[in-house]
Amino acid sequence: MNALAHRVPPSAGSVHDLTRWRIERALRQRERYRYVQPRVQLVKDGWLVTSPCCSRNVDPTGGEISIAWLQRTADGGWAIYACDHHRGEWVLHAEHPRLQPLLQALCADAGRTFWP
Repeated sequence: MNALAHRVPPSAGSVHDLTRWRIERALRQRERYRYVQPRVQLVKDGWLVTSPCCSRNVDPTGGEISIAWLQRTADGGWAIYACDHHRGEWVLHAEHPRLQPLLQALCADAGRTFWP
């Protein structure tokens, strides 16, 4: 998780703005915890999605927890990681040439992989 500690500020009007918009737009369609506002942050190695812990399964006080980490792959595709809160590490969930299928997996989350 320490790779996520370094935020990189996006430049105005950059491709980062479009990617952030795509992620935020997809998150508005999620099936779990629609009443909270997740945050999307550009970090050194991709995009970090965090949210208040509504279920209180991870943080009994309802504090902000890591939900997903989206990262570009070496071949230009995308990877999505889920946070294993018990072990304190990121676990690769899936890779795909396009971002949209990974965002769909994040928002549906039938197995509660991302939204514990």
